[in-house]
Amino acid sequence: MSIHKTAATPGTEREHALALLRQMLLIRRFEEKSAELYSAGKIRGFLHLYIGEEAVAVGTMQALTKEDAVVATYREHGQALARGLPAGKIMAEMYGKANGCSRGRGGSMHLFDAGRRFYGGYAIVAGGLPVAVGLALADKLQERQAVTACFFGDGAVAEGEFHESLNLATLWRLPVLFLCENNLYGMGTSLEQSESQTDIHLKAQNYNMLAEAVDGMDVLAVESATQRAVAQVRRGDGPYFLELRTYRYRAHSMSDPELYRSKEEVAQWRGRDPISLFDAYLRGQGMLDDVELKALEADVANDIDWAVAEAEKGEWEPVADLERDVYAGVAA
Repeated sequence: MSIHKTAATPGTEREHALALLRQMLLIRRFEEKSAELYSAGKIRGFLHLYIGEEAVAVGTMQALTKEDAVVATYREHGQALARGLPAGKIMAEMYGKANGCSRGRGGSMHLFDAGRRFYGGYAIVAGGLPVAVGLALADKLQERQAVTACFFGDGAVAEGEFHESLNLATLWRLPVLFLCENNLYGMGTSLEQSESQTDIHLKAQNYNMLAEAVDGMDVLAVESATQRAVAQVRRGDGPYFLELRTYRYRAHSMSDPELYRSKEEVAQWRGRDPISLFDAYLRGQGMLDDVELKALEADVANDIDWAVAEAEKGEWEPVADLERDVYAGVAA
């Protein structure tokens, strides 16, 4: 399997490969630190970890340019980091600090960066799908050569917005890349218990949309499939659908007792850990050794330390500003 590069990922094949590994390590270590900080009471509210799904965020982002838009779900830390949002801005947001990417008003589920065309974090299941269709329609009407990448989970396919969005995207030949992160569980309900058709990409084909299933634990497979899909969408041939078959190792959220699956199942999937798989591949290609991996881990650790420091030193939003950007004022 070859390593794909775009204009956004210059350098040699080895440099690109190590960049992919570093991004996955950054997401993994960021999530592990987030879990630690949540347990310490530094992060509050909801926290949905991305551990196990790193290959999806990192692989897909390789095909996107800064002009493209990204719409994500509430499990979006990985996409945000892979998109290039600074780890410090994300961590500060999760602390609720004013120096966060959403000024502390969104928290973990509502990361936002208009400058990088990263539009959420949406807490409502399937809520980002019609937003992505709207963004793509706007780009098409204004004749911008941009793609809108829309991430959502397998739980979203049972919602009406899913079907309405796919239907309109095909009817209007919109430049949308639909990315279903199928981790087999919609909250605590298994895919087999919620869907009569568990091959989700077949649902997209019913809307006359090109669709395929991809091994979401293989970063190179994800990158390759996304390159093909984006090339077609960018040509103006209409939307494309990728079902990225992956797995989350942690519970749905930090408050989830995780009684719906066995430890044996989780352990089996850990045998296909995306970082371990890619590590083994790179070593087999002579692109990585223990010294280089240690250096990457140290570099990532510095980024995590910096992110926590940015969050810790950040200030809370002044009480006087709480009504800022609120549509309705307080009655006298």
